[in-house]
Amino acid sequence: MDGYINRARDPRGLFANIGELLMVSTHHRFDAGVGVDGSPWPPSLRVRRRGGKTLILTSRLYRSFTYQAFATGLQFGTNVVYAAIHQFGGLIHQAARIAVLHFKTNKRTGQSRFSKPGKADRARKASIGARDIHMPARPFLGIDDGDERQILSLAETWLAGEGATP
Repeated sequence: MDGYINRARDPRGLFANIGELLMVSTHHRFDAGVGVDGSPWPPSLRVRRRGGKTLILTSRLYRSFTYQAFATGLQFGTNVVYAAIHQFGGLIHQAARIAVLHFKTNKRTGQSRFSKPGKADRARKASIGARDIHMPARPFLGIDDGDERQILSLAETWLAGEGATP
């Protein structure tokens, strides 16, 4: 009986197990391209044009998830600033601006094309007008029905003395 009481007083081990579960579950959503409710994310423009997976270009957001288990709970999330606009969706307003465009001329054909600054043979300034971008919600943080069942199973196992200890 003392084991149950001690585990109930300091459930960090249970919260750490739940944190690991949420890491796996969140990564699975990215791999499958689905939200917490199981519905597919709207594909990004890049994915529609060139293929790949939505929200996984550099994998920065995918790799940024972390958790911290305490005796009183669990913190799970990311410190990537743009995560919120992807989680909740919203409107992004880009102000008008001046940009420097870099070009390289093909010596054989005489045609110009966009180029990286270090490879360009000329540049010019261009005005880019203001625009609004509607970012659809692609929820990745949360607990789905399967997570809930697994959390209950982890809690039962942990209280029985079979789970990780703090």
